[in-house]
Amino acid sequence: MTEDRAPLFSAAELASIAGGLLVGDPGARIDFVAVDSRKVRHGSLFIALPGERSDGHLHCEAAFNAGASCVVARADHRPAVESSLGMFADLNDGTATDTALVFVPDCLVALQALAQAHRARFPRLLRIGITGSSGKTTIKECVAAILGRSRSIVQNPGNLNSDIGLPLSIFAMNKGHEAGIFEMGMNRMGEIGELAVIYEPDIALITNVGTAHIGYIGSRDAIAEEKKAIFSRFDGHQAGFVWEDDAYNVFLKSGVRGDVVDFGPRSTTGLRIVRNCGLDGYDLSWDAFEFRFPLPGRHNLLNAIGAAAVSSRAGASATEVAEGLSAMKSLFGRSEIVKGDLTIVRDCYNANPDSTAAAMALCDSVAWRGKRVYIFGSMLELGKESHAAHHEMGEMAGKSAANALFFFGEETRPAFDAATLTGFPGLVLFETNFNRLLSAVRGYVTSGDLILLKASRGMALERIADALVPGSPRFEAIGEGQDVS
Repeated sequence: MTEDRAPLFSAAELASIAGGLLVGDPGARIDFVAVDSRKVRHGSLFIALPGERSDGHLHCEAAFNAGASCVVARADHRPAVESSLGMFADLNDGTATDTALVFVPDCLVALQALAQAHRARFPRLLRIGITGSSGKTTIKECVAAILGRSRSIVQNPGNLNSDIGLPLSIFAMNKGHEAGIFEMGMNRMGEIGELAVIYEPDIALITNVGTAHIGYIGSRDAIAEEKKAIFSRFDGHQAGFVWEDDAYNVFLKSGVRGDVVDFGPRSTTGLRIVRNCGLDGYDLSWDAFEFRFPLPGRHNLLNAIGAAAVSSRAGASATEVAEGLSAMKSLFGRSEIVKGDLTIVRDCYNANPDSTAAAMALCDSVAWRGKRVYIFGSMLELGKESHAAHHEMGEMAGKSAANALFFFGEETRPAFDAATLTGFPGLVLFETNFNRLLSAVRGYVTSGDLILLKASRGMALERIADALVPGSPRFEAIGEGQDVS
C-alpha cells in the first residue's frame, strides 16, 4: 500500500461505523483488512473472529507484532485481550501513536458494516452479483473476461464469497474501478440476504437451485428461498437473471421489484451453437461473431450463456462477449482437461448431485476409442440427504458409458451398491484407502484411456492426476482465496 493512497479508515472512523469503543490513537491509519494474523502486514486492521481451529482473540498480540495498526475484538473479551497486550499498555494511557484497539459487540457484524461503508463510497460502480448451487465461479470469471476488456473491474479472488470472504473482497474496491463482479455463496440460512445488504447488486444472476450444502440448509425449497435473497435489495431499477429450466424459475421471479428475466439457450438471443467440440469446448456464434469457447460440457455452455446475458445487460459489445469468452481457460478442478498418455477430466474442486451428473454427461457424450474410467469420491456436506444422493449417483454411474467405476470414501458405499445392482458389466470397485485406490487404478488404466475424477475438495482426488500424469497442473493452495459454494 503506497502512502499517497487514501487509507481505508482511521481508527476513529472504524469505531464510529462499527459502534465500538476506541482505545488508543484515533488517527491510526488502516490500509488493509485481515482476519488471519499470518496475513497481517504494516497498516493492517486485524479483526479477531472465532474460527474452527482457533479464536482470533488469541492472536491479537501476534497481529500487532506483525505490523497491525488496529485490532477489533469483542467487548466481552476486553480483559483477556488487554492482559495479553502488556507491551501495549500505553494504549490505555493515551500515549499510543498509530496503534489502536476497538472493542465491539460482534466482530463479524463489524467486518460487514465496514465493508458496506467502504462499498457505499463508490455509488457509480456497476455491481454484478452471482449466486447459485453451481457455476458461480465460472460465470464470474467469464463476465470478468468480457467486461475487463474495456473497463477497470474488481472481483472476489477465487471463490472468496461467504459472510467473511465477500466483505474482505470488497475492501479491494477503489475509485478507479468501473464494475464489480462478485459471487455470493452461503452455507446457512440468511447469509445471502446479509451479503445482499452489504453489496446491493445492480445486476444479479442465480445460476440454478440444486442440492449443494443441503446438509446445512435442510431442503431444496429452503435453498431456493435463500438464493432468491440476492434480489432482496432490488427497488425497481435493477435487473435479475434466472435459468429458464430451473424447477424454481417461477418462484425465483415472483414478487421481485426489478426486471427479472430468463437466461438459457432458448431465452438468450444472439447466441448460436455452431459445433460441439467435445473436450475442446464449443464453437459458438454471438451476433455473427464466431469463436471457440474452450470449456467443455453443457453446464459450461450454460455458464457462457449466463455470462453473455449479464454482460450484454451491463453494456458489453458483441465483440467483447466473443473475445472474452474465447479467452477463457479452465479453472483448477472445474472441468479441467489434463492431456497426456491418459486424458483426465479433473473435476474435483467440489461435488454435489447436479455437478456430478453434469460431469458424467460430459464424459459420456464425447467420442472415445479407449476405455472410460470414472472415479468418484465422496460428495460432502449433504447431511441427511447423503445416502440417497450417493445411491442416485451410483445408479447413474451404472447406466453410464463407463468401462470401469471406482468409488472412494465411506460416503460412496451406497453408490457402489447401487452401481452393482444396475448390472454394470465392467469393473466396479469401492475403496476407503487412497493408496489401494491408486494401485487399483494404475493396474487398470492403459494408454489412451479417458479418466473422470469427480469428488468434493476434501477428498483431494486430484492426487490421482498428480500420480498418473507427472507434471500435471497443481491445485492452488487452500486458503483465504477459497471459500464456500
